[in-house]
Amino acid sequence: MSISDAVAPHLSFLRRFARALSGTQAAGDAYVAATLEEILADPDCLDAELDPKIALYKLFLRNWRNVPANNRVDDPTFGDEASANRNLAAISIEPRIAFLLNAVESFSPREIAQTLDCSEAEAVDLIDRAGREISEQIRTTVLIIEDEPLIALDVQTLVEQLGHDVTTIARTHTEAVRAALKHRPGLILADIQLADGSSGLDAVNEILGLQEVPVIFITAFPERFLTGQAPEPAFLIAKPFSADSVKAVVSQALFFDRKSQRTMAKAATD
Repeated sequence: MSISDAVAPHLSFLRRFARALSGTQAAGDAYVAATLEEILADPDCLDAELDPKIALYKLFLRNWRNVPANNRVDDPTFGDEASANRNLAAISIEPRIAFLLNAVESFSPREIAQTLDCSEAEAVDLIDRAGREISEQIRTTVLIIEDEPLIALDVQTLVEQLGHDVTTIARTHTEAVRAALKHRPGLILADIQLADGSSGLDAVNEILGLQEVPVIFITAFPERFLTGQAPEPAFLIAKPFSADSVKAVVSQALFFDRKSQRTMAKAATD
């Protein structure tokens, strides 16, 4: 099997991981592109002793870590929030990577150990550490845009277990926009297809034209939104979803929202 045939099936999922880790479509795709360019220039850079998917993610993470800014952990508080609140930017780098590999990419502890060059026991410890740190994140209010009642209830339960408050469950484009204007949520989780036949993408785009808020899309067909073509959502949860995948993606979306707020606040005071 050629190198291209070996890595091609994993590229859409690597883009998903890269965007969750980097916080934006542009940044995530840029790191993936750099990884592919390295493979094209030197096919031997992939570890031939590993499964192609593991080798691909391992090479990607090596390139990602080579950027100094990606290895910095921010202070736990920012702006005018109480010192007891933890900033998601304070979540340690390696636990965050391990948690994403496990919860979003469904890597086993053994596969995480191979990817991160550690033991399986260390991989399990990294995942546990991430869970403890994520559980201490600051709370926010959440708008759920979902027309299937059982799925909406499942999402609400998971979000509330994380310590967040669900303000509204909207089933249509109109309900979603009205709820966003009324409650100004700190996070939106949106299905792609809504009960009135409209697109969750359209509802979110209208909301984002009125206010800034991090968004996570929920879809049964994530590969349709991971083609490398713009525009695409940075954060996706695939149906059927697991509790850990929701926890991981919600935490990542809030992490990057808080990190950007802190950056802007610092710039304003400089």
